[in-house]
Amino acid sequence: MPHVIVKLWPGKTEKQKKQLADGITQSVMRTLNYGEESVSVAFEEIEPDEWAEKVYQPDIVNNAKSLYKKPGYTM
Repeated sequence: MPHVIVKLWPGKTEKQKKQLADGITQSVMRTLNYGEESVSVAFEEIEPDEWAEKVYQPDIVNNAKSLYKKPGYTM
């Protein structure tokens, strides 16, 4: 605990995914005060033509109230 799932389009290298997983792990450890042994990170590659059906609608639109960072440029 916690387990982070990153959904993204295919095409990123193993090096990029490893770097992102390491960054997420470090951020979770620093922010939530968990040890590295408590954090897991997974990647799910979703084809662009399936993104709306498999990610945007169910995970973003249908769960908008639970999003802490919504799509777009508002930070």
